Parts: sequence; C-alpha cells; structure tokens
Amino acid sequence: MDYTLPNKKALPNPSYLVGLLLVSSATIAWSTAGLFTRAIALDNWTLLFWRGVFGAAAIALGIGIVSRKNNRRNSPNNTMRQIVSMGFYGWLFVFVSGIGMVMFITALNHTTVAHVSILYATVPLATACVAWFVLREKPSSYSLTASFFSLIGVCIMMGFSSDGHWIGDLLALGMTICLAVMMIITRANPEIPILPAACLSALLSAALALPFSSPFTVEPEQWIMLILFGVVNSALGLVLFIIGSKYLPAIETALITALDAPLAPIWVWILFSEAPGSVTMLGGSIVFIAVAVYLATAHRQYS
Repeated sequence: MDYTLPNKKALPNPSYLVGLLLVSSATIAWSTAGLFTRAIALDNWTLLFWRGVFGAAAIALGIGIVSRKNNRRNSPNNTMRQIVSMGFYGWLFVFVSGIGMVMFITALNHTTVAHVSILYATVPLATACVAWFVLREKPSSYSLTASFFSLIGVCIMMGFSSDGHWIGDLLALGMTICLAVMMIITRANPEIPILPAACLSALLSAALALPFSSPFTVEPEQWIMLILFGVVNSALGLVLFIIGSKYLPAIETALITALDAPLAPIWVWILFSEAPGSVTMLGGSIVFIAVAVYLATAHRQYS
C-alpha cells in the first residue's frame, strides 16, 4: 500500500481534515499513559516491557489484516522487504520513537502527569524551528502565535509550580525533543512503511526495558490493563500519529499533540484524585486555549 502523499498545498480539503482527525485521535490515545501508569502497580521497566510487547503484537496483527485485505501473496516476505528497505531515515524513526517511549513512561514515574503533559506542549516551537531549517516549511503567523502562548503556559508551570521533580521533567523534555524529530522524519520521508516502523519501534522499547524488568511478576488481574495499555496507548496512538502527520505540516501536528497537556491530568484527576496545583492548571489552561483557538482558525482557513 502506498502511503506517499503530495505536499499539503496540493491536498484536497478532506485529506487535511483526515489528518486533523487522525492526529487528534492519536493525542487522545497517548493522553491515557498517565492513567495506565497509575492504574497498573508495576515497576517502570516491567510496565515498559509489556507495553512494548502488546503494542508490537497489536501492530503485527494489523499488518496481517491489511495484507490479507489487499490479497497480498507472500505477505511476510513483503513485510520483511519493507523492513530491509526502510533506509536510514526509517531506522532513525524507529530508534528515536523507541527512545522517546522509554523516556515518556519513565518520566511519568518520576514527576506528575501534569508536568509531563505540559512539557509536552513545548514541542510546537521546537518542531517549527527544525521544520523551517530542514524542510523550509515556513510556519504561519497563526501557528507561531499559538506556539508562543503554549510556551508561556509551560513557563508559568515550570517557573512557579512545585508539584513536579526535575528528573522526571528532564526526561519529559527529552521525550518532547524525540517527538519533534519524529514529526520531521515522517513529514520529510512519507515513503517510510508505517506499520512495520511502528511495530519495530514498540519492540525496541520492550528490548531496552527487558534487562531491568521483572516480566513474570505480573498479577493475574493486571494482564487486561497491560494489554489495553499496549493496544491503546502504544499501537493505536503511534499508528494514528504516523499516518496523520503525513497529511499536515509539522508545526500543526505538534500543536495538536500539545492537547495532551490538558487531557492527561484530567484522566488521572478524575480516577485517582491526583489534582494538579493551581499554577499547573493555569499553565495547562493557557496551552489548551492557544491550541483550541488555532484549530478553530485552521478549520476556517481550510474549509
């Protein structure tokens, strides 16, 4: 299946809206990470290992379904050819994505969900700078304004709140940089095979966690949550993101994923009473408003 897409300016309006829908859905799926890490009482590395294993299994199942639906012959060999021919940027995406997954889940275990999520919101500015330099993709004034206000929200949270921890915050920042790089890679290299790359990325995160994990200490009642964690947060989120980001400029993809900032703490607040501080709430609200206004403006621009 050919996932190569033309430049955004050549896309019809429905394709742009599909990109918005897919990346927004990926953001919702990723925003459940804090919920699952709080709900599953396992150490960080065991959690990472099984998240990667079940995520990779779900994506591998998707590869089989897609291949069968398209009546492909020798589909396993075809998948292997795709993997072998991914090239430098395909493997770079796998590596950066796998490292980002490890940083993401580890950060959630060393600081609050609110801090991880709002640090996530700094990705639009980083992505805009890299996209402008690497892809010559000049951001619009609307996206730069929204990115600026998102950064203000983050600065308020980081400068005045005291409900986080610097180790987790630093890991969250590293994860944010990884996400920005992933957006640039997928935007610049639409020929990367989506499902094989996502599957390898999940497997890499599991392999990195395995030496430090205790995979056979899982209680029977925890398996359902672990499977859901891998399928929803890892597989579904990553695949939707990779597909959707090919339809949108990098900075717009980054702005939509910034909605993780206000979404993730809400799930944890509702179910586990981990209420973010008032300053963190203020910073998250600014991020949410900036992105919401931008999306409303973008919808009018492309409709």
